[in-house]
Amino acid sequence: MARGKFITFEGIDGAGKTTHLSWFRERLERKVSALGRAVVTTREPGGTALGESLRELLLHERMDLETEALLMFAARREHLAQVIEPALARGDWVLSDRFTDATFAYQGGGRGLPRDKLETLERWVQGGFEPDLTVLFDLPPDTASARRGAARSPDKFERETEAFFARTRAEYLRRAQEAPYRFAIVDASQSIERIRAVLGEIIDAL
Repeated sequence: MARGKFITFEGIDGAGKTTHLSWFRERLERKVSALGRAVVTTREPGGTALGESLRELLLHERMDLETEALLMFAARREHLAQVIEPALARGDWVLSDRFTDATFAYQGGGRGLPRDKLETLERWVQGGFEPDLTVLFDLPPDTASARRGAARSPDKFERETEAFFARTRAEYLRRAQEAPYRFAIVDASQSIERIRAVLGEIIDAL
């Protein structure tokens, strides 16, 4: 059976990507089920029992920046080995709420960890593996901040400043410019209806 495809959703907190993930999954499932495939939905950090334990630490505990990046990639290695790679080998499609672009954006762009350190970890943990498609929900930090204001029990990232999210957004856009062959940028300031129309076009193109 042909290898499945790996799709990731990315964007700063408040951009609305999680709002659209279930809708996207349901629409995608209708397409790939006709091919005898399934859609596996997962998230980062997390996706495995170990990854979910690390997620709690990463989202709520203060720690050294390099420790944070190392834990992100440790959770990712387990995620790849236990969930993503086996699903793709079965021919299933995998849809993940965040992946490595988020680490470059948050720990690199937002927090300022040197890019070469992240690139070293990326090569070590992933080799040349990357998503087939990354849907980037792009939104100005001030608009995202207003949306996050309604979030319950914000984690340590959601409590960051607009300046932090401006740097994070800039790194996401840099990554998208560097790899236009796999990024689809969605203007997340549009209405839900318009965004879902765009997502539908993306699915049809797949």
